[in-house]
Amino acid sequence: MTCKCVMSFDLLLSTVLVDMLEKVVQGQIKVQEETIFPKVDYKGSDKGLKSQSLSAVQQLGVQLTIRYGTHLNLVKNSKDTKEQLSHLLKQVRFFLRQQQRNIDCQLRLLQGEYVGHDWFTSTLFLMMMGKSERCWNFLLKFSTLLSSGYLWMPRLHASAHLPVPLTVSGIHPVYYCSAHYVELILQAEVPAVASAFRMSGYTPSQICQHWLRQCFWNYLDWLEICHYLCTCIVLGVDYQVYTCVAILRHLTHDILQHTQNQDLQVFLKEQPIPGFRVGEHLEFMQQLEERYRQTVQPDMRNLAKP
Repeated sequence: MTCKCVMSFDLLLSTVLVDMLEKVVQGQIKVQEETIFPKVDYKGSDKGLKSQSLSAVQQLGVQLTIRYGTHLNLVKNSKDTKEQLSHLLKQVRFFLRQQQRNIDCQLRLLQGEYVGHDWFTSTLFLMMMGKSERCWNFLLKFSTLLSSGYLWMPRLHASAHLPVPLTVSGIHPVYYCSAHYVELILQAEVPAVASAFRMSGYTPSQICQHWLRQCFWNYLDWLEICHYLCTCIVLGVDYQVYTCVAILRHLTHDILQHTQNQDLQVFLKEQPIPGFRVGEHLEFMQQLEERYRQTVQPDMRNLAKP
């Protein structure tokens, strides 16, 4: 009985969060400061998408998403669910391909599609309980917003919206902007953790990029993943930086211990983040916003400027 009550509460909370996100994004697309990417008309067709196939990595991602969603009681483990998610990922891939440049460079990661699974789209698919059309309509609107460039990793792969030198470099804004500010703020706010990273030879940028690339899947509980995305979309995408700092601060004891054990990198990459609740650290993140937003947010907004 208790388990059923918890599941019902989680489903209700997911519904409330999605309704809120849709209303917030609908409002943000009317704000010039937030809409930094142009609206692009989708030119794909269902017939054309049927002839395409997902990469082996994406197919594994689909299986994992459905298995996780079934465990959370958000979707059913059925052929129809698999087809809907696969079709959505193909739509997204075609839509983003319309906004990419043909780049003549030797970087293999820029030669072709985004390498990896689209965890942001998969997260939305589960949040919307497998309603692919609703998810697609949300993504079309969301794609014009600043926050899409940081929360949705494939969004800016080989993107025509970035200056050519940045596109050719293959370095994502999450790394050169978000992770950069995580390191600067960590040094000022949690110097013991910053020092531990220096001693270990591993950097906060590396682990933060790893966490953010997969939307904290395998690291945070499901509701905390939802809270992370909602916080960044509703309160501002600079909360991506503050969330990472709050997590590293939360892990202070573990980081110091594993630095001493000389296995910090293994711990951070292979272990979940125990006991982290976004709501419990929101006050700290708001303090970071007061101190650093005037510096962090303008730089995050300038990602599309030469």
